[in-house]
Amino acid sequence: MTEKNLLNALGQMLTEQRNPESTNIDQMTALEIVSLINQQDKTVPLAIEKCLPQIAVAVEKIVQAFQDGGRLVYIGAGTSGRLGVLDASECSPTFGVDPAMVVGLIAGGEQALRHPIEGAEDNLAQGKIDLQQIDFSKQDVLVGIAASGRTPYVIGALQYAHELGATTVAIASNPDSKMAELADIAIETVVGAEVLTGSSRMKSGTAQKLVLNMLTTASMILLGKCYQNLMVDVQASNEKLKARAVRIVMQATDCSEYKAIKALKLAENNSKVAIMMILAQLDIHQAKALLAEYQGQLRNALP
Repeated sequence: MTEKNLLNALGQMLTEQRNPESTNIDQMTALEIVSLINQQDKTVPLAIEKCLPQIAVAVEKIVQAFQDGGRLVYIGAGTSGRLGVLDASECSPTFGVDPAMVVGLIAGGEQALRHPIEGAEDNLAQGKIDLQQIDFSKQDVLVGIAASGRTPYVIGALQYAHELGATTVAIASNPDSKMAELADIAIETVVGAEVLTGSSRMKSGTAQKLVLNMLTTASMILLGKCYQNLMVDVQASNEKLKARAVRIVMQATDCSEYKAIKALKLAENNSKVAIMMILAQLDIHQAKALLAEYQGQLRNALP
């Protein structure tokens, strides 16, 4: 795209418009600045509310992909890519899933998580290449993330995923974007002009973070990774999480701390199995077998 065409494209994007509320932000006090930012941030959930039907459909597709052995793959550049990598990296410890189940790709690779990589987002072909390097297939779901809705790196990835027949999702902050046109499911979080003109790490980034939280959390809940509102598959990998596992067992069964610790030890530190053992009065082998019969859905497995 030529410089003139790019200027014209930016001029048409809502995320690149000047926000009339912040025209004089450079003359405000610290309290006035943060108050204005806070007021603007309050509009983000309202923008997402309009997208809930599309987000729910995406969740259903992700759950189906997981059940069929597929993966959820996020792809983006800059802030969008970093948020995708962040959400992906948090799924394994939170829900006890294989780290390969949710993957985050960022233009420029690992180095781009900390340092900008010049021109990485403009490389249309690299999006396809990066998907090929992780053996992306039609069983997977691709979620492209870009506030602008026009990032070439993400568009290249969406095009390739579409060619394979995979489910594609676009998360953008501008309506009627190229990404939305390419994707099966378009999640357009129209948050409007940023407090700092064009700084899409702000409201647009906040919207992306909230949507990504919904996609993975709702999907994992539907897969049975929680009981009531407790993270029963959390990995007790540090002292805080070990203590949380004890609390989870206590809260789920209304048992004593002593009984929770004993059950966790017998259950090899698996909170879900420990809860099953206590509530159904089973040993570890019986609890594991019953949970397997019900695909890990603790509530359904309980008598």
